[in-house]
Amino acid sequence: MPEFPYSRLRRWPDVEAENLQAWDATDELLVDRALALAAERRIGGAEIVVIGDGYGAITLALAGAGLRGIRVHQDLATGRRALERNAGETGLDGFHGHELDGSLLSGARLVLLQLPKALAELEEFADAVARWAALDVVLLAGGRVKHMTLAQNDVLGRSFAQVQAERAERKSRLIVASEPREVPAESPFPVRADHDGLILIAHGGAFAGARLDIGTRVLLEQLPLLARSQLRKNDPNRVEIAPEPTESADFSGVVNTSREAPTVIDLGCGTGALAVAYALAHPDARVIATDRSAAAVASARATVSANGIEDRVTVTHDDAGSELADASADIVLLNPPFHLGNSVHTGAATRLFEASARLLRPGGELWTVYNSSLGYKGELTKIVGPTEQVHRTPKFTVTRSVRR
Repeated sequence: MPEFPYSRLRRWPDVEAENLQAWDATDELLVDRALALAAERRIGGAEIVVIGDGYGAITLALAGAGLRGIRVHQDLATGRRALERNAGETGLDGFHGHELDGSLLSGARLVLLQLPKALAELEEFADAVARWAALDVVLLAGGRVKHMTLAQNDVLGRSFAQVQAERAERKSRLIVASEPREVPAESPFPVRADHDGLILIAHGGAFAGARLDIGTRVLLEQLPLLARSQLRKNDPNRVEIAPEPTESADFSGVVNTSREAPTVIDLGCGTGALAVAYALAHPDARVIATDRSAAAVASARATVSANGIEDRVTVTHDDAGSELADASADIVLLNPPFHLGNSVHTGAATRLFEASARLLRPGGELWTVYNSSLGYKGELTKIVGPTEQVHRTPKFTVTRSVRR
């Protein structure tokens, strides 16, 4: 069997750079072990599930080995698009995508998993496999040794009676889990939390879970200033910021008095906290929440429903708002990530700044919160327009950028 051409794979449309590639040794290790197990246990492609395949390396290598009917779940919209692009480039097929549900895992006898960063996400995956897969299923979970912890074994042990870590190879390691335990009647996810009237719902893969992460909380506290800035639209290039509040935001006193209701986009919405908070404070606004993570989108949709505003907030699964029209937004709210997978890389934030510039109408406003050490003000000014610091804490900075 010819060796699979991993080097032909690309990360597109995700960030591409010299220090970022579309596969790693864990992908290769998972594929080699899966092919051996499939031959040994006579497992066909339709009985194989791949979860967390970043850019399609695992799925396409299995397809290249002749397996067909492989079921795939990728959380990120960028990963799904990269898989399709790489499949076209290599001329391979024989797989189909699913969300994380029974159709993904029903009857599966072999599940391959790239270990996620969050233990909650791993817990949801493990529960799903134990809940829906065949009784003789084997879960192969792999990761880079430097990112693996004993806590991952403990999480897998809640859903499987047998959990065995194998010896490391090429700085990667596999964990083999088998003999699924009896699962509770209700899945442990999504989880729910009430934050002074703002209800958040979160699946395991949603950033910060059902908590309000610190950055989001800091930006939420500045939304009354955003409302006031909308009253000064006669001079959209004027950056005039009201005094910083010293108390948490009280949305009851915030009223939008502009002639037309604004279109607001929560870009990289996570669980939807910013979108829902704005919609609750501005009943006439048109709010769109979008994220590239399927877990985040499922969480945001559940959050919107829990707060009773399904008719006022639209949630989409998209890559940096690529399916939204140019110059269609009056306001963009943004709490950008500074990681790409397990790598620290500011490219993800830059893509979202560029997306914001494309989405905003001239004079529209981008409100951003970021780690103060990153110093994005200059980049925001260059990409979007004049940028003013609105608020700063020891850890986070909030800025307002006006679209040129």
